[in-house]
Amino acid sequence: MTQTAVPFLFMRGGTSRGPYLNRTDLPEDRETLAQVLIAMVGSGHPLNIDGIGGGNAVTTKVAMLSRSDHPWADIDYFFAQVSVEDQTVDFKPTCGNILSGVGPAAIELGLIAASGGETTVKIHAVNTGARVIAKVQTSADGVVYDGDASIDGVPGTAAPVALQFMDTIGGATGAFLPTGNLIDTFNGIDVTCMDVAMPMVIARAESFGLTGYESAEALNDNTDFFSKMENVRVQAGAAMGIKDVASSVTPKFGLLAPARDGGTVTTRYFMPWKTHPTMAVTGAQCLASCVLTPNTVAQGLANRSNERPEKIILEHASGQIEVLVDYDLTVDGIDLRSAGLVRTARLLARGEVMIPRNIWSGL
Repeated sequence: MTQTAVPFLFMRGGTSRGPYLNRTDLPEDRETLAQVLIAMVGSGHPLNIDGIGGGNAVTTKVAMLSRSDHPWADIDYFFAQVSVEDQTVDFKPTCGNILSGVGPAAIELGLIAASGGETTVKIHAVNTGARVIAKVQTSADGVVYDGDASIDGVPGTAAPVALQFMDTIGGATGAFLPTGNLIDTFNGIDVTCMDVAMPMVIARAESFGLTGYESAEALNDNTDFFSKMENVRVQAGAAMGIKDVASSVTPKFGLLAPARDGGTVTTRYFMPWKTHPTMAVTGAQCLASCVLTPNTVAQGLANRSNERPEKIILEHASGQIEVLVDYDLTVDGIDLRSAGLVRTARLLARGEVMIPRNIWSGL
């Protein structure tokens, strides 16, 4: 055989999509693994024409699963963000939308057995150390994908996957506020640098001369904004202690504006060189935490209920996403116990993805 066959599931997880793989079917060393994933996705072409990617950062994501040695977890979830065009792989972040499919994929791969009408899967997010409980709808035949749950950014309805995120503070930088400040200023732009589920740099849309209600397409066409935003992101990322910011997808960037459709606040999320068409699950947790923390850039913008736990409704470019946050206020910000979201997932295909043997000859 002139190519190496790797078994895979092709799944939609939340508003993202990509291959889900058994970690034991892949090379151990990161350099070879990166080359395998680049070939798998087809990075290096805007349409990923020579791979199974989709030409957008939400469709060039990879989930690698294994049975966990973690004392709490059932499944280890190792995530990789493959670039669309420049043939790079970032192993630093995680992805909460792709995580929506980890429970179903673990059952489909035989890494954990289905149990009754709902199977609880305890997931260790290897990249950040977070713990996540996923509740997956199941039957005697395996995973149930049909259901009445809907999420903005995905057509139709499907079975709900309830996610509860824990241990999400400081996963990348070691601190809730990596710079030690509630507000920092870079190039005259006030930002809050925060690390909850995903390290982020957060600003008000008005600081860039934007309303915050622009479409994803309009923002992507605004090269002047992206240039200004990237300059701030790189400086802020360095202040957060993140290395090689210019070549990394972290920290991500977010904009805030007053809500206008009944939510808590309007948001736009950047991946970071393109506008996210909806909202990242990890980014939603960080943005919600910013809204809940007094004296950040979100101060005075949000419609708050001040309940415990509190539902934060983030309006995004394609609709809304709800985050149920269990927290307490502290002198340093908030004590985040957990964040809950409901997503959906669907198995799209299964089989073997082929890797040229000159890249990897197999195990």
